Amino acid sequence: MSHFSPPCKFVIRSRAIIVHEGKLLVVRHAHNPSYAALPGGHLEPGEGPQATLIREIEEELGVTPTLGRLLYVNTFTTTVDGEKVQPVEFFFAVENATDFLDLNEAGQSHGHELAATQWVGPAEVGQLRPAQIATDFAAGALLLPEVRFIQS
Repeated sequence: MSHFSPPCKFVIRSRAIIVHEGKLLVVRHAHNPSYAALPGGHLEPGEGPQATLIREIEEELGVTPTLGRLLYVNTFTTTVDGEKVQPVEFFFAVENATDFLDLNEAGQSHGHELAATQWVGPAEVGQLRPAQIATDFAAGALLLPEVRFIQS
């Protein structure tokens, strides 16, 4: 007996974990500012996860990130305009956090995609997605040595 599931569109994203002096850089997207997310975006054809993250951060924040190691892989299912979608997200540490302290809109070619950027402490991350990253940040366990796989 075969198992049939409805067609599903896979979306691959890369996101940045940028921590400075106990605070995490989060963004709120213009299309839905009701929750916070980590900066990043979708892979384009032919791109790898690291190249995507560098491009997205440069476009949205105007800073070239120095990527560290992979920290998380997340997947979940959702529905977008009636279509089943399963994002797969790669979360990388960014090592040059101080370069993000004074974001200048002049260098942001895609800054209009963001409603806000802010540095938040562990007690302020309640609306961060995925929730497991918020939980780990609040517990001081965000930058552990192993890659963690989550399904939110």
